[in-house]
Formats: sequence, C-alpha cells, structure tokens
Amino acid sequence: MNLPNKLTMLRMALVPFFVFFTLADFIPHHLLIAGLIFGAASYTDHLDGKIARRDHLITNFGKLMDPLADKIMVMSALVCFVSTGFTNVWFVLLIMVREFAVTSIRLIAVENGKVIPANNWGKAKTVSQIIAICVIFFLQYLLELDGLGILALPVRDTLQVVFGWVGFALMGIAALLAVVSGVIYAKDSAALFREK
Repeated sequence: MNLPNKLTMLRMALVPFFVFFTLADFIPHHLLIAGLIFGAASYTDHLDGKIARRDHLITNFGKLMDPLADKIMVMSALVCFVSTGFTNVWFVLLIMVREFAVTSIRLIAVENGKVIPANNWGKAKTVSQIIAICVIFFLQYLLELDGLGILALPVRDTLQVVFGWVGFALMGIAALLAVVSGVIYAKDSAALFREK
C-alpha cells in the first residue's frame, strides 16, 4: 500500500477518536481535542491527494477509498453535531441523501468497469463541509471555555445565538453545494443508466 493510501486509511482510523471526544462532554476541553483530531484527519485528505499527484501514485483503490474516507469522516462529525444540537438535522439529511446517491452512481460505474473520481464540485462540497465543521468546533469550544470559567464571554446568550446562526449559515452553504454537486454527478453519469 502506497503512502497516499495509508494516509486515507489513517483518516478513517481517526474517526472513532474525534467522535468519542465530540460526545465526551464529561472531559474538559473535549471539543478542542475533537476539533484538532478532525483537523488532522482533514489535512490527510489534502496531503494524500497532493502526494499521489506529485509522485504519480494515483490508484483505483485511492480513487474509491479517498472519497469514501471523506464521507465517513464528515458524516460522523455531522451525526455527532445533530446529537449535540450543533447543527440542523435537515442539512445533514440532505448531505446524507446526496452521499448515498453519489456512492450508488459510483458503484454502478464500477460494475461497468469505470471509476468516477471526485470532480471540482465534489471537492468544493467537501471543503465547505470541513470548513463548516471546523468553525462549529471552534465556536462551540469558545462556549465550552466560557462554561468552564476560563473565558468570560460578554453577553454569552447573545453570542450563543450568533454562533448558532454562523454554524447554520455555513452548514446551509455546505448542504447547497452537496445538492448541486450531486445533481452534476447524476447528470454526468446519465449514460451509465441508459446503458443498463
């Protein structure tokens, strides 16, 4: 297994750890730890693609597993966010439906001997989701610090509402990009369905 594929597998291996710390509200600074693990996992996504392109290590395994690792990482964070009340369930459902639809399209393509790599819309969708998740981790950690008495936030209740709206807006953008990229994948793959 080459280095980019090892980084992809590492990203998947980090998922249980950031899920644990996201939900472990009995541990002080748990959101900081979860956010740092998620950030490190997200960086492996950038790094594995960069190394694969630079060293000509692009493989079919990587083309399939890299997007799957992204989906597992992002969806795990979003499910945790729904559980903790950090995001809107409808955005997460839209993103999940898109992910299942695109994965289904990819499976049909594999049956036809084709591999559909991520396109620019899919990459923009992933980046928007990672940014939204990282910002939400950061804003919620500020509230956690205030709750621990380490950081005295002025007008905490107002900031909690503002932070909620910022997270809502970022997740709304991520959900919109997910839907748009999903429609583009479906349109670009229409020939696969006509062949069946």
